[in-house]
Amino acid sequence: MTGYLKRLLRVLAAYQLPDIVSKFIAVGLLPVYTHYIATGEYGEVELLANSVIFVSIVVRLGMIEAFLRYYYSDEDQVRRDALVRRAVGFLLLTTTLTAVVAAAAAEPLSRLVLGHVPHATQLFLISVLGLWSFTNLELAYGLLRVDERVRVYAAASLINVGITIAASVVLVVGLGLGARGLLLGNYGASTLVLLGLWWSYRRRLLAGRGSAEKLPVLMRFGLPTVPAEASVYALNIFDRYYIEHAKGLSAVGVYSIAVKLAGIVVFTVRAFQYAWPPLAYSVTDDAEASRLYGFVTTYYVLFSGWIVAGLALEGRWVVRLLTSQAGYYPAYEPLPWVALGWAMYGLFVVFLVIAGRSKVTTRNFPAAILGLGTNVILLILLLPRLGLAGAGVARCGAYVVMLGAMHFFTRRLFAVAFEWLRLVQIVVVVGGIAALGDLLLPTHGPAGFVSRAVAWLAIPVVLLLTRFPHAQEIARLRALAGGRGKRPPSTVSP
Repeated sequence: MTGYLKRLLRVLAAYQLPDIVSKFIAVGLLPVYTHYIATGEYGEVELLANSVIFVSIVVRLGMIEAFLRYYYSDEDQVRRDALVRRAVGFLLLTTTLTAVVAAAAAEPLSRLVLGHVPHATQLFLISVLGLWSFTNLELAYGLLRVDERVRVYAAASLINVGITIAASVVLVVGLGLGARGLLLGNYGASTLVLLGLWWSYRRRLLAGRGSAEKLPVLMRFGLPTVPAEASVYALNIFDRYYIEHAKGLSAVGVYSIAVKLAGIVVFTVRAFQYAWPPLAYSVTDDAEASRLYGFVTTYYVLFSGWIVAGLALEGRWVVRLLTSQAGYYPAYEPLPWVALGWAMYGLFVVFLVIAGRSKVTTRNFPAAILGLGTNVILLILLLPRLGLAGAGVARCGAYVVMLGAMHFFTRRLFAVAFEWLRLVQIVVVVGGIAALGDLLLPTHGPAGFVSRAVAWLAIPVVLLLTRFPHAQEIARLRALAGGRGKRPPSTVSP
C-alpha cells in the first residue's frame, strides 16, 4: 500500500507543479487582464475556451480513454508502441478533419456562438487551432503519464505555461488584442509544445513494427465514454450559455472569474484526474485495490474540502485583491459553490475508474445525463432567485445526483471499501465550520479576514481532536516522508 501511495504522491507532485506555477502566475496576472479586458470580452474567451474542451471530448471519440486502459493490458513494449502509433494517428486524423470543416464554416459558426461581437470570426478561428492542438496535446501528455515520465511531463507543462504567459502579456497588454490575444497566447503555446513532444517521441511514432489492439476493440471501450464525459463537461458549458442568455456576456465574465479563482481546487482535481487512473488500473489485486480506492477517496475529500472551505470564508477578500474593475467583484458569490462543484468532479473520477476497471463504461452515461438534466432544472429555478450563486448551487446539485447514480450503477461491479464514517466526519467538521464562519463572522475589514482565517486553520485541529487520523496512517505518513520507523501494516483502517 505504501508503495502505491508513494507512486501517487510522486506523480501528483509532477502534475501539480506546472498547475501550481500556472495558477499562481495566472491569478497574479488577473489584475492586469481584468484591467485590459472588459467583463464582456472575458465572457467571450471563456465561452470559446470551454467550447473547445467540449468539442475535443466528442472529436477524440474516446481514444485517449481507450489508450490509457489498454496500454496496461500488454507488457510487450513493441505492442505498446504500436498502440501509441494507432492512437496518435487516429486522433491526428479526426482533429484535422474537424478543424478543416470548422475553419471553412468559421463565419456563420462564430455568429452562432458569439453573436455580432467584434472580431468574432478571428476569435473562432483561433479556437479552431486550439481544438486541434489541445486534443492532440492531451494524448501526448497521456503518453508521458503512462510511461510515468514525470520530469518530462513537468518540464513540458512548465514550458507551455511560460510561453503562454509571455505571449498573452505581449498580445493583450503590449499589442492591445484583448480577447484575441488571450486565446492566441494560450493555443499558440500548446501548438509549439505539442510539436516538441511529437519530435521527442518520433522514433516510437515512426517505427512500423508490431500490432496493437484493433480499432473496433478500442472503440468498443472508448465510444461509450464519450456521451458520459461530454454530458459531464456540458455542465461547464450549459451554465455559461444559459447565463449569457439570461444575463448577458458580462455576467458570463463575472462567473468565469469565480471559476478562475477556484483554480486551486481545479488544479488539484486535474492532477488527481491525470495521476489516479494509471495508478488505479495498475493495481491488479482486487482486495488491495478496494482498500486503496477507499483510502485515497477519504484523503481527497479531506484536502479538497479544506480548500473549498478557505474560499468560502475568504472569497470576498480574494476577489477584491485580484480584480481591477468593480464589475468583477460579485464573483465572490458563486466562488465557493463553483469550487465545491469542481471538488465533487474529482470524486466522479473515482467512479469512472471503477467502471473502467470493470470495462463497463456504458454505466457512465445514465449518471451523466441525470446530472445534466438536474443542472438544467436547477439553473432555471435558481438563477433568477439567487443570481450567479444559483448557477454554482445548480452545478453542485448536478454532481450530487451524478455521484449517487454512479455509486448505484457501479457498486456491484467492484466493491470499494469506502470509509463512510470518516467521510461523514469530514463533511460535518469542514462544512460546519465553513458555513457557521460565513454566517457569523464579519464580512469586511481586517477583523473579518483574520477571524475567518483562524476558523479555516481550526479545521485540521478539530479533526485531530475528534480522532480523524488512524495510528496506522500516521505511521504511513512517516514512511512516505522517508522515515525509518517500523513498516506500517497493509490495511488502511483499524
